[in-house]
Amino acid sequence: MFGQKEKRFMIVVGLLLVALLAACQPTTSAPGAAQTAAESGGITVIGRGEAFGAPDRAEVNVGVETFAETVEEASSQNQATVESIMAALEAEGIAREDIQTSNYSLWAEQVYGDRGPEGIAGYRVSNQVRVTIRDIEQVGDVIAAVTGAGANNVHGVSFSVADPAALEAEARAEAIANARERAESLAELSGLELGDVTVISEVIGQSGVVPYGDRGMGGGAMVEGAAGPGISPGELSVGVEVQVTFAIR
Repeated sequence: MFGQKEKRFMIVVGLLLVALLAACQPTTSAPGAAQTAAESGGITVIGRGEAFGAPDRAEVNVGVETFAETVEEASSQNQATVESIMAALEAEGIAREDIQTSNYSLWAEQVYGDRGPEGIAGYRVSNQVRVTIRDIEQVGDVIAAVTGAGANNVHGVSFSVADPAALEAEARAEAIANARERAESLAELSGLELGDVTVISEVIGQSGVVPYGDRGMGGGAMVEGAAGPGISPGELSVGVEVQVTFAIR
């Protein structure tokens, strides 16, 4: 027979075993807990905005390509023409820091016969510079000036906005308004009431300044003696996308 002390000891041990078994049981969530957590995320949408503006800066690639029987002749002829082009740009008020070499190449032109290469006909040198024009009304005059100075290669006319911050701000405001409009539509369709903004972020890599349709493009090769081209800078657009999460009530 067990004494009184032994009985109390066995009761205590039994209670400890019950508590230990209860602690080892897997925890189960209350009904609807997962659904409530999911609903707490609110409504997330992507808002898009776009703003338009006139460009105030242009870039154009101009250059000269020469051919002669020797490297020395081809190089010297090319350099002489490049110096004339630089003088013409300076006369148009283009600063030296706005003129940057974009390509220089020299290669031999082979003579081919029935049995393949038969020798070298001569050497061709190409020298191109990228010119930044900060007066948008001056683009046509600059192109006319460089072609008059001997440039026989003009291409890649592009337009941009020197400081797009104002257009970006306008597009960003439109994107926020568009996000709210989308979220309100979703909330109404779902029978919910839209709450405050809880999370907002700008979609990186989606915004940028681009020509609006084909009205922002220009360019094309010029021939020696051609009149100044009629360049149309058109309009540029700035696009912004934002991701916004709204709470729901």
